[in-house]
Amino acid sequence: MYRSRKLNVLFLGGAKRVSFAEQLIKAGKEYGIEVSIFSHELSDCEPVASVGKIIVGSKYASPGIDAEIDDIISTYGIHIVLPFIDPGIEVAARCKDRNPGVFVPVSSVEASHLMFDKILSAGEFCRLGIPVPKTYVVGDISYPAILKPRCGSASRGIMIANSADEMPHVDGIADKYLIQQYIADREEYTVDCYVGMHDNEVKCAVPRLRIATAGGEVTKTETRHLPALEELARHVMALLKLRGAVTLQFIRDLESGNFLLMEVNPRLGGGVICSIYAGANIAKMIIEESIGFNAVPARVWQEGVLMTRYMKEVVFLNSQII
Repeated sequence: MYRSRKLNVLFLGGAKRVSFAEQLIKAGKEYGIEVSIFSHELSDCEPVASVGKIIVGSKYASPGIDAEIDDIISTYGIHIVLPFIDPGIEVAARCKDRNPGVFVPVSSVEASHLMFDKILSAGEFCRLGIPVPKTYVVGDISYPAILKPRCGSASRGIMIANSADEMPHVDGIADKYLIQQYIADREEYTVDCYVGMHDNEVKCAVPRLRIATAGGEVTKTETRHLPALEELARHVMALLKLRGAVTLQFIRDLESGNFLLMEVNPRLGGGVICSIYAGANIAKMIIEESIGFNAVPARVWQEGVLMTRYMKEVVFLNSQII
């Protein structure tokens, strides 16, 4: 059982995750624990500096990134590592294997790698019988179609082609893009999930309707009780053997009513704050598990919790907040 009254948490790419940092600090106080936030970033001028210390480092694809993260863990006495951007997920998973004394609530290296590659993951979803939009091969495409960069994130580089004439002229397109049926008449849902690292129990699976987004980030979202979607989310996590924090993205085809899996992000999502306020306190679950407890599942949570976001400035002068 964890005896210290301090927890040092390292974010990987937590630039804008000020609210989640505040939730971790609040959850720690419930156990009489002082939570300190550190965040590994490419720049020292990020909003998370308002609640913690930024550590400027390398890109997550850099050859020496593993040693760099290990050095940070040792230097700052890190107890918890949380990835917040897709390239950091596999880094965190590898970190977990090398640092057994550090709590890293993510899935395996293999699952993390698979979910980062949209072509490979879509193939695995189909193999396991998980419902997904029709996936096309070049030369056999029905329109409209949506093209997603193979290893893209935050909706960057996504294209919609309404006809063959609108298909991009890219060499080796079949190896660079996942090409699927585009369903215009749809609703988009995120499901915020947490699977216990100690007992493998699904602690929560909370669907949120994505009402408005900007740059791939949700700006308005509302919790919805949808038993069919919640059950499908649990089924997906079991099939893929996912653990820790997981964010599932679905669409509902409004013509058929079917839910279709779009992608799996084995990390915390930006809109998870909405689910926390609804009663699925994933921040508290992470604190509980990090100190040796089995996290308490959120069996009851509120529908209709609406979260909307606004911009708030964090101003720097010579890398210092003013």
